[in-house]
Amino acid sequence: MTFEKPYLCAVDAGTASIRVGLFDAKGRPIAFSVKEYATVFPKPGWAEQDPDEWWRCLVAATRESLKKGDVNPKDVAAISVDGTSSTVVCLDENGHHLRSALLWMDNRSSLQSQQIFNTNHPVLKRSLAGVSAEWMIPKLLWLKDNDADTFERTRYFMEQADYLTYRLTGLFALSINHITHRWFYNDRQGGWPVDFYNAIGLKEVVRKFPTRILRLGELAGELSSAAGEAMGLRPGTRVAEGGCDAYVGMLGLDVTKPGRAAFIAGSSHLVLPITDKEINIKGIFGAHPDCVIPGLFVLEGGQVSSGSIVKWFKDNFAVEERAEAQRRNIDPYDVLTEKAAKVPIGSEGLIVMDYWQGNRNPYTDYRVQGAIWGLTLKHRAEHVFRAILEGVAFGTENILRTLSENGLHVGRPRASSGCRCMQTSATFPSTFRSSPRRPSSAPQSVRRPAPGYTRTSPRRRATWCG
Repeated sequence: MTFEKPYLCAVDAGTASIRVGLFDAKGRPIAFSVKEYATVFPKPGWAEQDPDEWWRCLVAATRESLKKGDVNPKDVAAISVDGTSSTVVCLDENGHHLRSALLWMDNRSSLQSQQIFNTNHPVLKRSLAGVSAEWMIPKLLWLKDNDADTFERTRYFMEQADYLTYRLTGLFALSINHITHRWFYNDRQGGWPVDFYNAIGLKEVVRKFPTRILRLGELAGELSSAAGEAMGLRPGTRVAEGGCDAYVGMLGLDVTKPGRAAFIAGSSHLVLPITDKEINIKGIFGAHPDCVIPGLFVLEGGQVSSGSIVKWFKDNFAVEERAEAQRRNIDPYDVLTEKAAKVPIGSEGLIVMDYWQGNRNPYTDYRVQGAIWGLTLKHRAEHVFRAILEGVAFGTENILRTLSENGLHVGRPRASSGCRCMQTSATFPSTFRSSPRRPSSAPQSVRRPAPGYTRTSPRRRATWCG
């Protein structure tokens, strides 16, 4: 099918919302829409979401984007979805979810992750400091140990993005991106590590995985009639395979060659260097083969809580700043960052440890918890807010230092942000740059990654997964 004026629809399923963006064929943004959904925290360290709410938000955001951009649905040539990683969706044989999804940041499987790490299995060379309790496989083991009925009734375990792609197409598939860096899949070594799964107590779990495995940008299927009618799009529209939000963002940032690295700032932070060699570093995940670019490896250093701590502070404590923002008709983050910018570097002795949901890298310890240390009667809300930004920035510095000390120098990471305060104010970027020797470059658009899109210069076209 030919299009007189083709548009591409990019869907980003993030921690707090669905963002739908429409782009023209040269990667220029036409319209965006964001619809928020809720996260439930049943216990400390636990986090769950409703997959039906994801779908309702996707439908509403798509329709709103089409209206905002005055785009004819018949001119939308393709759609793709990225999403959070290791957000567990349990589906029955009819594709209906059996329980709330375990969100990526949920760390209830800390015991199972330690049990897995204690096996010392060879596949764990990509997790030398420990197995992350966020990852899919420890969570599946937790379900088997603690919710056996759901585990047994599950026909397919899927990721958030793959579930939404299924809702678009009616077809079950997994992204090689997700399963390589979160499920211990390795296409170079035969795919699924069945002996590893057997050793940790997940015998025959592979039978609960969809058999179709697709690379980023491969054709996943066509938009079904039901999905097209719901979203206001043309049935038959091509649907391209997506993957993990941050890893997909690497493509838009043009982190596609050895020596380059992405810095993704969102609810969590990620530093993602790409190499042509298999490098294993204690405290850093990877190297993950072929999960973004065939023939290349990705390493990962991440912070579980970063932008989510910023939002936590704004939502729970910044009452005065929210009221002022309403009076001035601006964003509360703008008020917070205006005030924080006046606080001296170091927040006058206030220190924040960014472990609200544990530590992913370089310690891989989900028993540790966050701390605000050094409070005095001198300190005000802006001190705490700035200290949070500084704590997050030095958490990133800790990851970069771990990479550097092991011979992998990240000179100038290419940055993209999904946090409102980090997008709009000078405070966070300047705080990040105040950590030692860390220049960075930002793309023309600092919106959080949608599948394949983040323009890195006025002259470079964005890339599309598909």
